[in-house]
Order: sequence, then structure tokens, then C-alpha cells
Amino acid sequence: MSARGPGEPMGVRASGERSIGAESIGVAISGDNARVVVLPAQAVHWAHTVRAPAKAGFLPESVSGVFVGRERELTELREMLTGQGSAAVVQPQQPVSRARAIHGLGGVGKSTLALHYADRYRGEYGLVWWIAAESPESIVTSLAAITTRLCPQWAQTVGTDERAAWAITWLQAHPDWLLIFDNVEDPAHLRPYLGTLDGGHHLATSRKATGWHAIAPAIPLGLLPTGEATDLLCAIAFPGQTFTGAQREAARRLAEDLGCLPLALEQAGAYAYRTGTDLDTYRHSLGLVLDEDRDVNDPERTIARIWDQTLTAITARDPLAVTLLHTMAWLAPDDIPRAFLAPLAPDSLALGNALGELHAYNMIAFTDDRQGVSVHRLVQTVLRTRTPTESDPDIYAPGRAEAEQAVREALPTPLNDSLPEPVALWNQLLPHVLALAESTPPGTPASADSIGTYYQAIDYLYRQGRNAHAIPLGTAALTQCEQLLGDTHHNTLTIRHNLALAHREAGDLGRAITLLEANVAQSEQILGNTHPNTLIGRNQLASTYREAGDLGRAIPLFEATFAQSEQTLSNTHPNTLTIRNNLASAYQEAGDLGRAIPLFEATVAHSEQIHGNTHPNTLIRRNNLASAYQEAGDLGRAIPLLEATVAHSEQTLGNTHPNTLTIRNNLASAYQEAGDLGRAIPLFEANVAHSEQIHGNTHPNTLIRRNNLASAYQEAGDLGRAIPLFEANVAHSEQILGNTHPNTLIRRNNLASAYQEAGDLGRAIPLFEAAVAHSEQILGNTHPNTLTIRNNLATARQQAEAVQHGSTATSATKTAPQKPPTAD
Repeated sequence: MSARGPGEPMGVRASGERSIGAESIGVAISGDNARVVVLPAQAVHWAHTVRAPAKAGFLPESVSGVFVGRERELTELREMLTGQGSAAVVQPQQPVSRARAIHGLGGVGKSTLALHYADRYRGEYGLVWWIAAESPESIVTSLAAITTRLCPQWAQTVGTDERAAWAITWLQAHPDWLLIFDNVEDPAHLRPYLGTLDGGHHLATSRKATGWHAIAPAIPLGLLPTGEATDLLCAIAFPGQTFTGAQREAARRLAEDLGCLPLALEQAGAYAYRTGTDLDTYRHSLGLVLDEDRDVNDPERTIARIWDQTLTAITARDPLAVTLLHTMAWLAPDDIPRAFLAPLAPDSLALGNALGELHAYNMIAFTDDRQGVSVHRLVQTVLRTRTPTESDPDIYAPGRAEAEQAVREALPTPLNDSLPEPVALWNQLLPHVLALAESTPPGTPASADSIGTYYQAIDYLYRQGRNAHAIPLGTAALTQCEQLLGDTHHNTLTIRHNLALAHREAGDLGRAITLLEANVAQSEQILGNTHPNTLIGRNQLASTYREAGDLGRAIPLFEATFAQSEQTLSNTHPNTLTIRNNLASAYQEAGDLGRAIPLFEATVAHSEQIHGNTHPNTLIRRNNLASAYQEAGDLGRAIPLLEATVAHSEQTLGNTHPNTLTIRNNLASAYQEAGDLGRAIPLFEANVAHSEQIHGNTHPNTLIRRNNLASAYQEAGDLGRAIPLFEANVAHSEQILGNTHPNTLIRRNNLASAYQEAGDLGRAIPLFEAAVAHSEQILGNTHPNTLTIRNNLATARQQAEAVQHGSTATSATKTAPQKPPTAD
């Protein structure tokens, strides 16, 4: 199919008011917590009732190959994962989740060890699932495949996010599973899953040796001992044969010269068997004996040394095999579909023969159904780094053009409203498009076809609500667009704008602001101050300033943009309503309710007029207006508005929709502020129950709602129910967010205040002291929360002193309540 050409327009995204997303309820299914999903009741029922078939699961390749040694490591893994070692217990009162990480250099056998652990103990688990964990996106995609296996009829009707959310719900409801997170690039990407899923075992492999201390205990996996390395080499070079003492000694010498690196041993053994070459002859041909200064612990260098011989042999047998290998070097390492490679071969027979030749030399592995191919990451690294292009920027590295062609020809046709989203095809494609973007070598020629490929994938991720995962694609597309079209071309401006929004969604506000500032300046210069795209860009820049806490720059920019939008687009244009809502929210955040409330009121009136009373945007804006009334102390107007909004939201969106739960939480807070705990507490309790049901006990939104419920219990004088909730919340917050996260500090302060109110100063004071130290370190000495906690500590110390002298002292105050922010 043809990709989008460089002159064709691309859409600027005008996202304005988020659906109160920072406090919405759902299942966190990505490493950056960017997406929240609410499942229909029937799907939740299936997640609780569907049983996995016996020994169900997915492993990326067959385990029938040679596996030598590693018995000690397998035993240690089993002991750790079954709780006999130092694996962390998440919730003692429930099925215990054990996490373990294997790290080591490339080619040392980390994935192979995990694969054989899974095979050996498969009968101990109800489900075993292999997860490609290079990125949050790949984790989501792998989790979604669980739903396709266990609930295929429903899975065909929904997108990736919904399938991943169902899988997490299923894993929460069923114990005794094993998840293998392979090739983890950032240990923090696992935190949401290890915190949410506590009924089974987590096993991770990674080349990263650091960053695991707060995630899981780690086993550093070294090179094979010489004896085991010799056994492995003999088993591959002389399969089914009785080898002589001289042959074993030759194998020992070669194994030592190859650094006992399993991948090198496998490929050397396969070469010797395939060609009938004597091991000493092969060893001398590599020149390893003569190179006394070699670094045998450098895996890339070790692999590169055996390649000239291997590639020469493969080329002589089947040149197409070498072309395919170079092509696969630029794709994702796992599950490369044969269909991707078919256009590079004259027919299916030639493709099968070429792949068979690579398999015979241990250069690739097949999936169980032989319809997919995997290449070791170290093999890819060597291929990529041995083919530099800097010397001639007009020449593609070997295989690069073929890889781009293979992906481009596999792309779905542009989306047609009459056709369903080709989710299954995109799930296959995305890892390979991302690999192309991230592996682009310096000097690769800019290509309109490549830009079109990246943009089509970016557009799909945006439609799926996973904008943050598109950053590598947007970065690659922007680089090529600037090179091919220039800094100020409308497509360059569009890609830069959308890339900035992706960075903002990922939490990188500094990068987002830099990109948006450059874009707004160029848009004003090229399109003019009042062009709709310029106004959209300014609104997004002002929103990002506000999110970064820079109201001094956000408010003037919102004001100017709002005035120009009214003048250019009219008072009731949807974009004008969004900008007015955002300006009102900025005023409210600055404490200027005198200007915020009239703007909110006008926005609600226009929204009701244009969209109707029950439109989601109208409900969001009513919630924001009620929040402003409440902040102004006008509960007489806030409560009736929230009551009506909750009723409309339940009717339109359902009882468990994220926006319904957030508005209901705000209504409960208003009742509490009005002193009506009899109505506040049942609403808080219902919201906590829904949170726990939808995504489990440890999700950040459950923690927020549980904190609010505990505070209401405390205010009602029911410390017997408040303190256990506060204690559970602090423990979960420390586990999920870390000891120094601002929300953890708030919860620790609130627990300490409850202890103080109960007269337990022996537990209150140390908790206040720790919270003060962390708050000063993270937020600074003058932050309002730091001042509150420090004041509470002083009060508790005074109270302790007063108790000693028989007098009284005042009690502590809680830090700022955790209420949902207004829409942005």
C-alpha cells in the first residue's frame, strides 16, 4: 500500500479537556499508567469465571533444543519464587506474589534459563505466559494476548487496552500463574504489574544490573563454567555421537576462547556440525589463538569473530538466507511473521529453504507453529553495528531498506469508518515499526515512505489512547520530516505538536514545553496569530505550563488565546469552550475564584446549549463549576449541582464509569465539608468498593479513595476503622509509589495524625519525623505540605511533653485532602 506522502496534510490534535483522567477509575495497563479502562459487567464476570485449560500458556519457542547446566540457577529460582528466599510478599493475607529478576550480558542465556524454568515447572501453574517487556507498549500487547487465548469471542470485539485490562482482571481473580517479563529495559515498567497482581509469580530477564532493589531480588547470571560450556559445545557439534577425549579437549579449548558465552557456543557448534569442520581447525580459522589481547568477555566481539566463517558458509548455500538475516536485524527480535518476509523471496519454497538454512546454523529460532521467527538480540546488534552508513549517507545499511519495505507492505489500508480497526494486525506490526524507529542508524536517508509508516502507527496509538507510547515513532518521524521537508512545513509542525503531547502524557513536561514553544513560534510566523492550529498550539502550551505549575505564564497565554478564539471562531465554538474551561481552571488554581466562577458558569451554559445536559463534556464542566463553588465555600450551590451531575452521569455513562466515580467522590467530599457524614461515608464506601472490584487493592486511584474514606471515618470519630485503612494505604503507597512520593507523604501524615488522635504518640511522632524529612528533601522547606507536616510534628511533641506534665495540647491537622483535579 502507499504511505502518506510528504505533502499530504496530517491532523493536529486538539485535545483539551481530559475526562477528569488523573482521578478516574479503571485498570492500569501500561508502565506509564497512561490508560484507564472500564470493563463492562459481563466481561468482568467472564474474567472471574473463565478457567484456563490445563497447562495453558504461551512460550515464544520450543524448549526441545540442547540445554546444559544451570541446575543451581534453576533451583535458586524455584526457591525464590516459592517463597523460600528473599522474594517480597505483597499481601500476606492473600495469595503471595513472588518476583525474581535475572540479569546478565547479552548472549549469556537469560531468556533460555527462564524458558526452561517455565517448561520444567509448567505443571505447577494454571497459566504460564511469556511477555515481551522491552517497553510499556510491548507489555500491554503481550497481556492482551492472554484475553485472546482465554476469551476469544469477546476479544475479537474490543481493542488492545480492553483485552489487556481483562487479562489483568483475570490474573487478579485466579492464583497460581507465572508471568515471564523478558528483556526488561527499565525495571520501573514492571512496578504497576507487580503491585497490582499478587496471586502468582513474576520472573523477569534483563541486561540491566541496577534498578531492581525496589522491584525484585536479582540473580546475576554469569558465563557457563568451562565444564558445562564444553558439554554444550559437544552436544551441538556431535549430536547423538560418542566423541573422543581429543574431541572433548578441542571443544574445551574452543569454549575457553569463545569466553564460554552460550550464544557463541551454540553458533560455533552448529557451524561445526553443519560443515563437518574439526573444532581445532575451526578455532584456528577464527584467529582467536593468535589474538592474545582479545577481550573474551566482550560478547559482541566474540560473536563477530565467528561470523565471517558462518556467513560465508550460508552465502555459499543460499544467498537469500543472508538477505533475510540482514532484514531481520532491523525488526523486533521476537515473533517476526513469515508473511513479513514473503515479499523478499521469489516463492514460499525459497523462503522456507532460506529460513531453514539459518535455523540449521542456530542463527534464528522458530515459534512452535513455525509461522514466526526469532533472532537473538546480540545477533541483531552485531549485524547493525558492522554495517555503518556514515561514510555514505545516501546508502542504506544492508537489510535496512528491505526491512522498511517489509513493514510498509504489511501496513493496513487507511482506516475507513465502515471497517473495524485491524487490531490484530497492528499488534503484530507495532513492535517491528518501533524497532525500525529506534534502530535507525546515523546517516540513513530521509524517506517520505518511512515518515508515512511512522505516522500511520502514531495515529493508531493515538486512536487507542496510548499517545505516550508513540514517542520513539514521533521522534524518528520528526527527524526525517525536518530533514526532508524543513522545520516549518505544515507536516513538520503537526508531528512536532503531537510529539509534544506524547511527552506531556508521559510526564516529561520539560521536553513537551520546549517542543510546543518552538511550534507555537513557527506556527505564528507561518500561519498567523489567529489560525485555528495556532490557537490549538497555544492552548496546549498554556495547559502544559499550568501542569508544570507555572501559572505566571499559563494564565496570560490562556487569556490571549481565549480572546482570539472568541473573535475568530465565536463564543460557542467547541474549541472556545475548551479554552474558556481551561482558563477558568487556571484562575481557580491561582485562587482567583472571582474570575474562575463566571467563566465556568458561561462555559456550562454554552455547553448545555450546544451539547445538551447529559453530554460528557457538559458533565465535566458542571463538575468543575461545582468544585469552584465548593472551594468558594458556597456549598448551597455546589451540592445540588453535584447531585444533579451524578444522576446524569449514572444515567448516561453508568454507575462505574470513571467520570461517574470521580463526580460521586466530589459529592461525598462536599457532604463531608458540610458536616453531613451520614451521606458522605456511604458514598466514599461505594467508591472504594468499586475501585477494589475494578482494579484491585493497590491501584493509585483505590489508594486515593481509601484515604478519603479513612479521613471521613476519622472525622466521624471512628478511629477503629480509620487507622487500619490508613495503615494499609501507607503500606501500599510505599510499595507502589515509593517512600518519597508526595502522595505517600500525605498518607503517612494522615496516619500519624490518626495515631495522635488515638493518643498513640509513640507511633505518631516517628512517623511525622520521617514524613518531614522526606517532604523537605522532595518538596522543599517552604512547600505547604512540608509546613503542615512540620507543624503537626511540633504539635505532637508539645502534646507528648504536656502529657508528661499533666497538661493538654492541640491536635494535628491533615495535609491537603486528595481530591481529583479539574479537567484540563
